[in-house]
Amino acid sequence: LINVAKSRTNIIPIIEDARHPLKYRMLVGMVDTVFADVAQPDQARIVALNAHNFLRNGGHFVISIKANCIDSTVAPEAVFAREIKKLQAEQFKPAEQITLEPFERDHAIVVGTYRPEKKK
Repeated sequence: LINVAKSRTNIIPIIEDARHPLKYRMLVGMVDTVFADVAQPDQARIVALNAHNFLRNGGHFVISIKANCIDSTVAPEAVFAREIKKLQAEQFKPAEQITLEPFERDHAIVVGTYRPEKKK
C-alpha cells in the first residue's frame, strides 16, 4: 500500500488501528472512497465508524468480508447477509456483492454508496 501511495497522491495509507479513527482524524480529511480489508469480527462497525468520520455523503465504499473471521460456525452466505444488513443500518447502500471463489474461500467483496443522495 505504501509503495502504491508513493506514485498515486490521491491514496492515503493509514497504518493505524482502524477501530480508533480519532487517533488519525487530524491527518485525513473527507474522502470519496473508503476501502476496508480489516478482517475483524466487528468489521462492519469499524467501516461504519470510519465512514462517519471520513466518507463524504454519496461517497463509495469497498469492503472485503472474510466470513470465517466473523463467525466460523455458520455458512459464509449467512455471514455476508448479516454484515450487509449491518452496513445498511449505518446508511450504506450496497450495489454489488462478489464472492472471491476460487481465489479466496469464504470471502466476498461488497461495493456501494454511503448516504446516497435522494433522487428527486
